Amino acid sequence: MEHTLREEISRFVREDCANLFPGSTERYFDEPLIGFSSASDPLYTEYKTVIGEFHLTPGELVKASTPEDPWFPTTVVSWVLPITDRTRVSNRSETIYPSREWAQTRNYGEQFNAALRRHMVAWLTGKGCLAAAPQLMAAWREMGETAVGVASSWSERHAAYAAGLGTFSLNDALITPKGIAHRLGSVITDLFIEPSERSYPERRSNCLYYREGSCGACIGRCPADALSRDGHDKYICRSYVYGTVPDAVGALYGVAATGCGLCQTKVPCEGGIPPGREPYPI
Repeated sequence: MEHTLREEISRFVREDCANLFPGSTERYFDEPLIGFSSASDPLYTEYKTVIGEFHLTPGELVKASTPEDPWFPTTVVSWVLPITDRTRVSNRSETIYPSREWAQTRNYGEQFNAALRRHMVAWLTGKGCLAAAPQLMAAWREMGETAVGVASSWSERHAAYAAGLGTFSLNDALITPKGIAHRLGSVITDLFIEPSERSYPERRSNCLYYREGSCGACIGRCPADALSRDGHDKYICRSYVYGTVPDAVGALYGVAATGCGLCQTKVPCEGGIPPGREPYPI
């Protein structure tokens, strides 16, 4: 069943027309990375301390969203949708606002990601399983004021980390084998699939700054000064990405959500895990 599920996610990404720029045969996303974690993985309980008590475990999500008909999730299916090289190249030359291609990927590409979530829920249901997409569930909430800044009751990044798909970076993104320029998604299900291996030794192992004290290229790429050696200021970043940038180029690009992504392009981790000076720790 694992193989069939992987194939279905990949097929949808390859074939669905929502993964195409308007009037084009160019895709928003390349072949996905897919991983699995146990819904009872202790990490999901730890996240209630690392992120906040408001972050829900898979079981809590189901209970809070469907209290009249609760069920017990077994597996979290996570995916990485790598942004195409063409779009990444277009964003490398930008220094203030994202490129048109990047903004369209953030807007329409995320709509495709939501369609993939719904599709996989329907596909699993059609196989006789129970399934739901955390970000589309009634219990999903965004929290504006928390100890870790802007957060939500389910983190796609932390689910992907639990599924062995990557580690965190100086700018709070996830560095995967396909790099840092991507969108993430997940569904939870009662179908049991063996959890993927977490091959990295530490939660920030893929980031050169944390691994060996080098790099920091993302700091210089941020036009809002939201990044420093101390990390990522979510409030400054959010104000720029959801306020300044859409006001400046949203109408020009014809999108409501623009993203930014400058710190995810023209950096060593853009398209993969950077090798660094020393061999990658195993």
